[in-house]
Amino acid sequence: MPETTTPQTRVLKPEWLKIKLPSGKEFSEVKQNVEQHKLHTICESGKCPNQTECWGAGTATLMILGNVCTRSCMFCSVATGNPEVVDITEPLRVAESIKLMGLKHVVITSVDRDDLIDGGSKIWAATIRAIRRHCPGVTMETLIPDFKGNAENIQRVIDIKPEVVSHNLETVKRLTREVRIQAKYERSLEVLLMLKNGGIARTKSGIMLGLGESEEELFEAMDDLRNSKVDILTLGQYLQPTKKHLPVVKYVTPDDFARFKQIALDKGFRYVESGPMVRSSYHAEKHLV
Repeated sequence: MPETTTPQTRVLKPEWLKIKLPSGKEFSEVKQNVEQHKLHTICESGKCPNQTECWGAGTATLMILGNVCTRSCMFCSVATGNPEVVDITEPLRVAESIKLMGLKHVVITSVDRDDLIDGGSKIWAATIRAIRRHCPGVTMETLIPDFKGNAENIQRVIDIKPEVVSHNLETVKRLTREVRIQAKYERSLEVLLMLKNGGIARTKSGIMLGLGESEEELFEAMDDLRNSKVDILTLGQYLQPTKKHLPVVKYVTPDDFARFKQIALDKGFRYVESGPMVRSSYHAEKHLV
Protein backbone atom coordinates (compact mmCIF):
# COMPACT_ATOMS: atom_id res chain seq x y z
CA MET A 1 0.00 0.00 0.00
CA PRO A 2 1.19 3.61 -0.60
CA GLU A 3 2.81 5.38 2.34
CA THR A 4 0.90 8.34 3.74
CA THR A 5 1.90 11.60 5.38
CA THR A 6 0.16 13.98 7.77
CA PRO A 7 1.01 17.60 8.64
CA GLN A 8 2.73 16.24 11.78
CA THR A 9 4.70 13.41 10.20
CA ARG A 10 6.56 13.26 6.91
CA VAL A 11 8.09 10.17 5.40
CA LEU A 12 11.37 10.15 3.53
CA LYS A 13 11.30 9.73 -0.21
CA PRO A 14 11.35 6.05 -1.12
CA GLU A 15 14.42 4.60 -2.78
CA TRP A 16 12.74 4.51 -6.19
CA LEU A 17 12.53 8.33 -6.22
CA LYS A 18 16.24 9.00 -5.82
CA ILE A 19 17.57 11.23 -8.62
CA LYS A 20 20.98 11.03 -10.28
CA LEU A 21 23.17 14.14 -10.34
CA PRO A 22 23.68 15.84 -13.72
CA SER A 23 26.70 14.66 -15.71
CA GLY A 24 27.96 13.75 -19.17
CA LYS A 25 28.88 15.48 -22.41
CA GLU A 26 25.33 15.53 -23.81
CA PHE A 27 23.97 17.10 -20.62
CA SER A 28 26.60 19.85 -20.80
CA GLU A 29 25.93 20.54 -24.48
CA VAL A 30 22.18 20.95 -23.98
CA LYS A 31 22.75 23.19 -20.95
CA GLN A 32 25.18 25.35 -22.91
CA ASN A 33 22.73 25.66 -25.81
CA VAL A 34 19.88 26.65 -23.53
CA GLU A 35 21.99 29.31 -21.80
CA GLN A 36 23.58 30.63 -24.99
CA HIS A 37 20.24 31.22 -26.72
CA LYS A 38 18.52 32.51 -23.58
CA LEU A 39 15.89 29.80 -23.70
CA HIS A 40 13.61 28.77 -20.86
CA THR A 41 12.98 25.11 -20.15
CA ILE A 42 10.36 23.48 -17.97
CA CYS A 43 13.15 21.05 -17.08
CA GLU A 44 14.73 23.82 -14.98
CA SER A 45 11.78 26.04 -14.08
CA GLY A 46 9.62 23.06 -13.12
CA LYS A 47 12.48 21.26 -11.31
CA CYS A 48 11.76 18.11 -13.31
CA PRO A 49 13.32 14.96 -11.80
CA ASN A 50 14.10 13.65 -15.29
CA GLN A 51 16.30 16.56 -16.31
CA THR A 52 19.45 14.46 -15.99
CA GLU A 53 18.09 11.63 -18.14
CA CYS A 54 16.56 13.83 -20.84
CA TRP A 55 19.40 16.34 -21.13
CA GLY A 56 21.87 13.46 -21.03
CA ALA A 57 20.09 12.06 -24.07
CA GLY A 58 20.35 15.42 -25.84
CA THR A 59 16.70 16.44 -25.50
CA ALA A 60 14.86 19.20 -23.64
CA THR A 61 11.36 20.61 -23.23
CA LEU A 62 11.45 24.27 -24.22
CA MET A 63 9.19 26.81 -22.52
CA ILE A 64 8.07 29.86 -24.47
CA LEU A 65 6.46 33.17 -23.48
CA GLY A 66 8.91 33.77 -20.63
CA ASN A 67 9.39 32.04 -17.30
CA VAL A 68 6.85 33.94 -15.17
CA CYS A 69 3.31 32.55 -15.02
CA THR A 70 0.14 34.50 -14.34
CA ARG A 71 -1.32 31.57 -12.40
CA SER A 72 -0.35 30.25 -8.99
CA CYS A 73 -0.92 26.50 -9.08
CA MET A 74 -0.06 24.86 -5.77
CA PHE A 75 1.98 22.06 -7.35
CA CYS A 76 4.19 24.05 -9.71
CA SER A 77 7.53 25.73 -8.99
CA VAL A 78 7.44 28.07 -12.00
CA ALA A 79 7.58 31.69 -10.80
CA THR A 80 4.25 33.54 -10.49
CA GLY A 81 3.80 37.25 -11.08
CA ASN A 82 3.65 39.88 -13.83
CA PRO A 83 5.38 38.52 -16.95
CA GLU A 84 7.64 40.58 -19.16
CA VAL A 85 6.56 41.97 -22.51
CA VAL A 86 6.26 39.28 -25.18
CA ASP A 87 9.48 38.79 -27.16
CA ILE A 88 8.52 38.65 -30.83
CA THR A 89 11.98 37.28 -31.74
CA GLU A 90 11.45 34.20 -29.57
CA PRO A 91 9.94 31.92 -32.26
CA LEU A 92 13.00 32.30 -34.51
CA ARG A 93 15.43 31.82 -31.61
CA VAL A 94 13.65 28.64 -30.55
CA ALA A 95 13.69 27.25 -34.09
CA GLU A 96 17.37 28.05 -34.61
CA SER A 97 18.27 26.42 -31.30
CA ILE A 98 16.37 23.24 -32.16
CA LYS A 99 18.27 23.10 -35.45
CA LEU A 100 21.63 23.60 -33.72
CA MET A 101 20.84 20.89 -31.16
CA GLY A 102 20.02 18.47 -33.95
CA LEU A 103 16.76 17.40 -32.34
CA LYS A 104 14.43 15.05 -34.21
CA HIS A 105 11.50 15.51 -31.83
CA VAL A 106 10.84 18.50 -29.60
CA VAL A 107 8.36 19.36 -26.86
CA ILE A 108 7.25 22.97 -26.53
CA THR A 109 5.33 24.24 -23.52
CA SER A 110 4.61 27.65 -22.01
CA VAL A 111 3.58 29.52 -18.93
CA ASP A 112 -0.02 30.75 -18.72
CA ARG A 113 -0.35 34.28 -20.08
CA ASP A 114 -3.77 35.36 -18.87
CA ASP A 115 -2.49 38.95 -19.12
CA LEU A 116 -2.67 38.75 -22.93
CA ILE A 117 -5.87 39.02 -24.95
CA ASP A 118 -4.77 36.10 -27.13
CA GLY A 119 -3.38 34.14 -24.16
CA GLY A 120 -0.07 33.93 -26.01
CA SER A 121 -1.59 31.87 -28.83
CA LYS A 122 -0.11 34.09 -31.56
CA ILE A 123 3.43 33.45 -30.28
CA TRP A 124 2.52 29.76 -30.03
CA ALA A 125 1.48 29.73 -33.69
CA ALA A 126 4.53 31.72 -34.77
CA THR A 127 6.85 29.34 -32.89
CA ILE A 128 5.34 26.24 -34.47
CA ARG A 129 5.56 27.83 -37.92
CA ALA A 130 9.20 28.83 -37.35
CA ILE A 131 10.10 25.28 -36.34
CA ARG A 132 8.31 23.88 -39.39
CA ARG A 133 10.17 26.34 -41.65
CA HIS A 134 13.69 26.09 -40.21
CA CYS A 135 13.68 22.48 -38.96
CA PRO A 136 12.07 20.35 -41.69
CA GLY A 137 11.48 16.80 -40.53
CA VAL A 138 11.39 17.68 -36.84
CA THR A 139 8.27 16.36 -35.14
CA MET A 140 6.57 18.28 -32.38
CA GLU A 141 4.57 17.95 -29.20
CA THR A 142 2.94 21.11 -27.92
CA LEU A 143 1.93 21.13 -24.25
CA ILE A 144 -0.51 24.03 -24.23
CA PRO A 145 -2.36 25.99 -21.52
CA ASP A 146 -6.15 26.09 -21.54
CA PHE A 147 -6.29 29.63 -23.04
CA LYS A 148 -9.33 30.05 -20.72
CA GLY A 149 -11.21 27.81 -23.13
CA ASN A 150 -11.17 30.48 -25.88
CA ALA A 151 -11.91 28.61 -29.12
CA GLU A 152 -10.19 31.17 -31.36
CA ASN A 153 -6.93 30.90 -29.43
CA ILE A 154 -7.05 27.10 -29.36
CA GLN A 155 -7.78 27.05 -33.09
CA ARG A 156 -4.48 28.83 -33.80
CA VAL A 157 -2.67 25.72 -32.52
CA ILE A 158 -5.07 23.29 -34.23
CA ASP A 159 -4.56 24.97 -37.62
CA ILE A 160 -0.84 24.09 -37.69
CA LYS A 161 -1.50 20.51 -36.53
CA PRO A 162 1.49 19.54 -34.35
CA GLU A 163 1.97 15.78 -34.27
CA VAL A 164 0.90 15.67 -30.61
CA VAL A 165 -1.04 18.30 -28.66
CA SER A 166 -1.14 17.93 -24.90
CA HIS A 167 -3.02 19.66 -22.11
CA ASN A 168 -2.70 18.31 -18.58
CA LEU A 169 -5.67 17.62 -16.34
CA GLU A 170 -3.10 17.40 -13.49
CA THR A 171 -5.43 16.00 -10.82
CA VAL A 172 -8.88 14.58 -10.10
CA LYS A 173 -12.05 16.66 -10.11
CA ARG A 174 -12.37 17.03 -6.31
CA LEU A 175 -8.83 18.39 -5.90
CA THR A 176 -8.74 20.72 -8.91
CA ARG A 177 -9.72 23.88 -7.05
CA GLU A 178 -6.99 23.28 -4.45
CA VAL A 179 -4.27 22.14 -6.84
CA ARG A 180 -4.98 24.35 -9.89
CA ILE A 181 -6.49 27.45 -8.33
CA GLN A 182 -7.34 29.37 -11.52
CA ALA A 183 -8.10 26.32 -13.67
CA LYS A 184 -11.31 24.35 -14.13
CA TYR A 185 -11.60 20.57 -14.46
CA GLU A 186 -14.43 20.66 -16.99
CA ARG A 187 -12.75 23.40 -19.02
CA SER A 188 -9.63 21.28 -19.44
CA LEU A 189 -11.75 18.39 -20.67
CA GLU A 190 -13.51 20.71 -23.11
CA VAL A 191 -10.15 21.96 -24.45
CA LEU A 192 -8.99 18.39 -25.04
CA LEU A 193 -12.21 17.53 -26.86
CA MET A 194 -11.88 20.69 -28.98
CA LEU A 195 -8.39 19.60 -30.01
CA LYS A 196 -9.52 16.12 -31.07
CA ASN A 197 -12.66 17.34 -32.84
CA GLY A 198 -10.49 19.95 -34.58
CA GLY A 199 -8.46 17.21 -36.24
CA ILE A 200 -5.44 16.72 -33.97
CA ALA A 201 -4.27 13.16 -34.58
CA ARG A 202 -2.84 12.52 -31.10
CA THR A 203 -4.09 14.27 -27.99
CA LYS A 204 -2.50 13.75 -24.61
CA SER A 205 -2.99 14.57 -20.94
CA GLY A 206 -1.28 13.90 -17.61
CA ILE A 207 -2.27 13.34 -13.98
CA MET A 208 -0.10 13.62 -10.88
CA LEU A 209 -0.66 11.06 -8.12
CA GLY A 210 -0.07 11.38 -4.40
CA LEU A 211 -2.10 14.54 -3.76
CA GLY A 212 -4.81 12.74 -1.82
CA GLU A 213 -6.91 11.32 -4.64
CA SER A 214 -8.64 7.96 -4.24
CA GLU A 215 -8.29 5.19 -6.81
CA GLU A 216 -11.98 5.60 -7.68
CA GLU A 217 -11.42 9.30 -8.39
CA LEU A 218 -8.40 8.48 -10.54
CA PHE A 219 -10.39 5.96 -12.58
CA GLU A 220 -13.19 8.53 -12.98
CA ALA A 221 -10.65 11.04 -14.33
CA MET A 222 -9.40 8.40 -16.77
CA ASP A 223 -12.97 7.87 -17.99
CA ASP A 224 -13.49 11.62 -18.36
CA LEU A 225 -10.32 11.88 -20.46
CA ARG A 226 -11.43 9.01 -22.67
CA ASN A 227 -14.81 10.72 -23.10
CA SER A 228 -12.81 13.71 -24.36
CA LYS A 229 -11.17 11.33 -26.87
CA VAL A 230 -7.68 11.63 -25.34
CA ASP A 231 -5.22 9.16 -26.87
CA ILE A 232 -2.17 9.33 -24.59
CA LEU A 233 -2.00 9.42 -20.79
CA THR A 234 0.89 10.05 -18.41
CA LEU A 235 0.74 9.18 -14.70
CA GLY A 236 3.51 10.30 -12.34
CA GLN A 237 4.27 10.92 -8.68
CA TYR A 238 3.68 14.44 -7.36
CA LEU A 239 6.78 15.80 -5.62
CA GLN A 240 6.58 18.92 -3.45
CA PRO A 241 8.91 21.50 -5.08
CA THR A 242 9.10 23.83 -2.04
CA LYS A 243 7.57 24.11 1.42
CA LYS A 244 5.15 26.71 0.05
CA HIS A 245 3.55 24.09 -2.19
CA LEU A 246 1.14 21.29 -1.36
CA PRO A 247 2.69 18.45 0.63
CA VAL A 248 2.87 14.91 -0.69
CA VAL A 249 -0.02 12.95 0.81
CA LYS A 250 1.27 9.56 -0.32
CA TYR A 251 4.02 7.92 -2.33
CA VAL A 252 2.55 5.56 -4.89
CA THR A 253 4.53 2.36 -5.39
CA PRO A 254 5.94 1.24 -8.76
CA ASP A 255 3.63 -1.80 -8.58
CA ASP A 256 0.58 0.45 -8.27
CA PHE A 257 1.77 2.57 -11.19
CA ALA A 258 2.08 -0.62 -13.27
CA ARG A 259 -1.43 -1.64 -12.26
CA PHE A 260 -2.84 1.79 -13.14
CA LYS A 261 -1.12 1.61 -16.54
CA GLN A 262 -2.90 -1.64 -17.39
CA ILE A 263 -6.23 -0.24 -16.22
CA ALA A 264 -5.72 2.84 -18.42
CA LEU A 265 -4.84 0.70 -21.42
CA ASP A 266 -7.94 -1.41 -20.81
CA LYS A 267 -9.99 1.79 -20.87
CA GLY A 268 -8.76 2.47 -24.40
CA PHE A 269 -5.79 4.84 -24.21
CA ARG A 270 -3.42 4.22 -27.12
CA TYR A 271 -0.29 4.81 -25.08
CA VAL A 272 0.30 5.13 -21.33
CA GLU A 273 3.41 6.24 -19.46
CA SER A 274 2.99 5.39 -15.78
CA GLY A 275 5.68 5.47 -13.11
CA PRO A 276 6.96 7.45 -10.13
CA MET A 277 9.35 9.57 -12.23
CA VAL A 278 7.06 10.06 -15.24
CA ARG A 279 6.31 13.63 -16.28
CA SER A 280 4.17 14.83 -19.17
CA SER A 281 7.05 15.03 -21.66
CA TYR A 282 8.80 11.83 -20.50
CA HIS A 283 9.68 9.60 -23.50
CA ALA A 284 7.59 11.98 -25.62
CA GLU A 285 9.15 10.74 -28.87
CA LYS A 286 7.56 7.30 -28.31
CA HIS A 287 4.08 8.78 -28.40
CA LEU A 288 4.25 9.26 -32.16
CA VAL A 289 3.74 5.52 -32.76
